[in-house]
Amino acid sequence: MIDAVLASARRSALKTAKLRDEALVIQQFDATAVQQRQQMHTPGHTPEHISLVVTDHTRSEEPWFVLTGHTLMVGDLGRTELATSAEEGARNLFASVQRLKALPDHLEVLPGAYSGSVCGRSLSGKPTSTIGFEKRYNKAFRIEDEPTFLRTMLADIPPAPPQASQVRALNSGLMAGE
Repeated sequence: MIDAVLASARRSALKTAKLRDEALVIQQFDATAVQQRQQMHTPGHTPEHISLVVTDHTRSEEPWFVLTGHTLMVGDLGRTELATSAEEGARNLFASVQRLKALPDHLEVLPGAYSGSVCGRSLSGKPTSTIGFEKRYNKAFRIEDEPTFLRTMLADIPPAPPQASQVRALNSGLMAGE
């Protein structure tokens, strides 16, 4: 199921980027289940970044989990300078974080990276969390005011990975895979 959701995210990422703060709801019907994926435009790590809120209506009307990619990770938030200026990315990420904080505390968080990734500074080795746990213990996620958030996100930015610009170009379709 997660592979299908991720494939859908990849196909619709650029369309979603044009939606900005609107959510697009996609429903998938089959013989055994009704699942709903809500795409949330959550820029910051990249301008076109999305998070997917998944509800399994055979079990509950409440959302089950959110795929956050490199926006919200366990213990930290994503880097903001790899696809735009660090400040522009941080401003966008602050707005995205506010939308993620509005999700129910019980919602499972399934991020795109964890400890060992260069996409965050304080990533946990635990691969999943919940919105409520991250609100309490994720230092960057719990910052409430934008000026403090910007200072935090713009301080001590680690060097970009050696091939970051090439990976970004490949992911954006600007260069052919080799």
